[in-house]
Parts: sequence; structure tokens; C-alpha cells
Amino acid sequence: MKRALLALTFIATLGGCTTVSNWFADEDEIKIRELKPINAVFQPNVVWQHEVGDGVDDFFSRLEPAIGYDKIFAADRHGLVRAFELQSGKPLWKTNLSEFKDDGMLSGITNMWKEGESARISGGLVVAYDKLYFGTENGTVFALDQQTGETKWKVHVHGEVIAPPAVDEGIVAVNTSSGVMFALDAENGEEKWRYESEVPALSLRGVSTPTLAGGGVLVGTAMGKLAVVLSENGQVAWEQAVASPTGFTELDRLADIDVEPLVMGGIAYIVSYDGTLAAVELRSGRVIWKREYKSYRNLSIEGNNLFVTDNDSVIYALDRRSGVERWSNSALRSRLVTGAAPVGSYVVVGDKFGFLHWMNQSDGEIIARANIGGDDEDEGIYTTPIVEGRTVYTQTRSGELFAVETP
Repeated sequence: MKRALLALTFIATLGGCTTVSNWFADEDEIKIRELKPINAVFQPNVVWQHEVGDGVDDFFSRLEPAIGYDKIFAADRHGLVRAFELQSGKPLWKTNLSEFKDDGMLSGITNMWKEGESARISGGLVVAYDKLYFGTENGTVFALDQQTGETKWKVHVHGEVIAPPAVDEGIVAVNTSSGVMFALDAENGEEKWRYESEVPALSLRGVSTPTLAGGGVLVGTAMGKLAVVLSENGQVAWEQAVASPTGFTELDRLADIDVEPLVMGGIAYIVSYDGTLAAVELRSGRVIWKREYKSYRNLSIEGNNLFVTDNDSVIYALDRRSGVERWSNSALRSRLVTGAAPVGSYVVVGDKFGFLHWMNQSDGEIIARANIGGDDEDEGIYTTPIVEGRTVYTQTRSGELFAVETP
């Protein structure tokens, strides 16, 4: 038996990209896992890494780290929240928000071997006003002291919070799966107003992250609309249909906007799942241009380049002024690639096998790669990497938090 295992391991090693677990994969899976060689321009360097609980496992999640006050904050789905020094990775504090039920006199003893009831953290994290904000699938919104991890306030809202909140102008805008967006006071969590949008019978497992800009809160809806709500009082300034549900079945009619509206120069950029990428004038809601791209990943901008990762994991760069496509890269197709994060003259994306890929902003060529997940889907990268200076920060599904330097 031992000899057979050793032989299997040896053959797998000779295979390069193939691992022992891949022997049971079908041909399509093996083809997806294969990465074409690249002419590497530099070698990314892992500066530090830390474990943050059990991560998000196989659950759908947009739980991502947040940077602020020279710290990086990260959490796992179960309820562990940790803070680290941004540059060195030195642990600063941690808190556990999972709950233990009181089972009587023996609860204190039995709880030593229990993990508690999961907090189901899924929406966040965001740092502002000396606090760390995030939400849960249980419908709870938390505000923690960013220096100590102490809970400053928590409130319950109607609906799951599965997208990061937006925090500015004294409010915390929280979009929920029930189609209701709440504006909470950033200082005490008191509800200020709410905005309700229609939710179809069938929609994606996801909601749009709000954006605060120009005195309004921008949010995408499950019916394919982009809405602007005045941050002061919750009145609707305008709603613009970006995508229109079409088709004979509920599945065909999916038109969800699940991305965070991206605002630059008075223009809001938005993309829908059914295939509409649009530039919309912020003040009036007038559509400036539309193009056919399908995505549920967040957009990014650097200079005049607008970067899009579509539903098939093809990455595009478009001229943000006209929507004209400049380049595309399909080398990572079907690897569940994240949104693209600009870093220097490159953009970086992650994939479901735990790889980070750096591309030229000018032509989309992949010029560097780092395997931080061991080619393991349990260690996959599921949200857009965060960039601070030349360092890329990302968290894997298993909870490993990495700081990777771009030379």
C-alpha cells in the first residue's frame, strides 16, 4: 500500500500541474487547471501570512479584508475578527462574535469544547469613523472599535447582509437580500431611512454593494436598475433601467446588478449579470454608453482604463470614456477569476485554485504569477485582492490572509 502511494505521489510530481487529487478530475477540470507558461517579468514575494479562523469554506461569500488606520482587518464566517499591523503583519487583537447558548450550570464547562453558534459574517468589512463595520446572514450589523475590537453597537435589520456596507457622510448604508437598503447612523446604529426595491421570484445569491457619492447612495437592484437615493433623507433622486429582464423562463430573465457602482468624474459605471455594462451620468441618470458584457464581479478603474472580469473569467480593459474595448485575456477562462485590482502599471486577479496573476494594464499580458493556495480549491481566492502601495492583500477560502509584495 505504501509503495503504491509513493508511486502515485511520484507520478503526480512528474506531472507538474497535476496533483494526487486531480487523478479523479474529468478532462474538462484538468484542462481548466492547466496554466500556460508565461515569461515572468518579476517574482512576487509573500511578506507575511496569518490564519483567520476557518475562512468562508464553500459558502457563497463576499467577506473581504479591510485596510485603515495602518491596520488590516479580517474575519471568518463563524465570527472570528482579527486586526494586524499593515506592514509587518503583527497581530493586534481578535474577538469572537459566535454565540454560546446558556445550557445551565454546566454551560461554562461544556462551552470549552463547543465552537458556538455561527455569527455567519458575510457582508464586509469596512473601516471608517474609528470603527469596523460589517453585516451577517443573520441580519445583524456590527460596529467594532478599530483599536480594541470592542463592540460599539449592533442592530438587526430585515434581510441577510451579504454585501459590504458603504460608510460615509455619517451613515452606514446596508443593502439586504430582501430588497431593502437601510441607512444607519454611523455613531449609534439608529435607523435613519430605508429604500425598498422590487425583488423577482428568482435572483442571484448576491446583492449590490452601495456607493456613497455626491450626496447620494448608489445601489444596483435585482431588477437591473441603478438607483440614487439622497443620503440625507432617503428620497429617490432617480432610477435608471440598465438591464431589462428578457426571456421565457425565470432563469433567462435574471438581470441582477450585484456589483458595487463605481463612480469617477461624475460618471457611474455599472454591469449586470445578463450582459449590460453602462456608463451613467451621476447627476441626471442619463445613460452615456452601453456595451454587452456579463459580470457579477466588481469593476475597477485606473486612468482611462475600465477593467471588467466577465462571467466566464475573461478579463477586459475598456476605454472608460467611450466603452471601446482595448484588450481581452481569456487565458484564465473558467477559473472563477476575481475582479481586477490595479497595482502600479499592472492589474492583479485571483482565482479559485489560489493563484494570483499580474497583467500589464497596457495589453493584458500575464507577466507574473504566485501560487499561494497550493492549487487547491479549498484555498481559492474568492474576492478582489486589496492593494495598498505595491502590496497585494488577499484572503483564501480557508481563512489564510496573505500580504504579497509586487517588486
